[in-house]
Amino acid sequence: MSNSDASAHVSFPALLEALKAGGEDTRLRLLAVLGEAELTVSDLTEIMGQSQPRISRHLKLLAEAGLLERHREASWIFYRRTNEGPLARVAARFLDLIDPADPVLVRDRERLEAVRAARGALAQAYFAAHAREWDEIRRLHVPEAAVEAAVRSALAGAPLRALLDLGTGTGRMLELFAGDIERGLGLDLSPEMLAVARTHLEQAGIRHCLLRQGDAYAVPAPRDSFDTVIVHQVLHYLDDAGRALQEAARVLKPGGRLLVVDFAPHDFEFLREAHAHRRLGFAREAVEGWLAQAGLVPERFETLAPDAGRDQGLTVSLWLARDPRPAAGIEGAGAARTRAGAADREVA
Repeated sequence: MSNSDASAHVSFPALLEALKAGGEDTRLRLLAVLGEAELTVSDLTEIMGQSQPRISRHLKLLAEAGLLERHREASWIFYRRTNEGPLARVAARFLDLIDPADPVLVRDRERLEAVRAARGALAQAYFAAHAREWDEIRRLHVPEAAVEAAVRSALAGAPLRALLDLGTGTGRMLELFAGDIERGLGLDLSPEMLAVARTHLEQAGIRHCLLRQGDAYAVPAPRDSFDTVIVHQVLHYLDDAGRALQEAARVLKPGGRLLVVDFAPHDFEFLREAHAHRRLGFAREAVEGWLAQAGLVPERFETLAPDAGRDQGLTVSLWLARDPRPAAGIEGAGAARTRAGAADREVA
């Protein structure tokens, strides 16, 4: 929670509304479980043992009072307890006063674990169904551990704080940096991949990272939202990689960093035919050109070639660029913003 949130106050009517909304047994139980995980109405009916209309009515009252947040993911709507702002403190205070060993809460947590297990089984079934495809690609380049070590090295030396993982897939980048950041957002178009990522993050006990459905051309965040953006093995799926990087640059804070990880140019045509790759890798100059057009300054380029003993394989490339604005984010009256309104027009 930011300092501005910590010092904010809630109005008398808003506080009264929050107290009324939370002052009911089912709604208090909902606040407790929705502080543990993002859940759907269907999940909550199983946990609470109540009808869907009843649960929906309680959720509506809590959301209207500002104690819950909701977001749509394909045909599903996920709910979670508000975790920023003064009303987040109100909700947290409710639960701080309750004995965690209370039999009602213990029973709800047990049912929550059963729901998580069922959801995890579905996610892992999807993952297993596609594992052969992903393994086929992994065999062509250096081990993932080496790629992840290079990613960590590229981003070492400066705080990450707020991280956006654009095209999060399994959520691995959020998991990798969970201990280094204050908040994270993973964005992906695929509900199935988000289910896999959600399972992984929940199993790892990571609660300060959110997952949202969305595309790389329209990040659901205002300008200057993130210290770091990672675009890991995403660009080769896109029709317009330059536009995606421009959108990534839009949400970078002054002095923020953008890391791109993708393949160098190759001729493995089967990746286009069997794995929906739009582009067969990228030249250094192409990505650096897009980064520059987005108003960023390329700072680092690195390649990870396959093992020397292998006749052929995929080379993984890493590009690191920085927003050139002063980190304080304040420009003089005569200073021209490097990337003025270009990114805004992309999002409009």
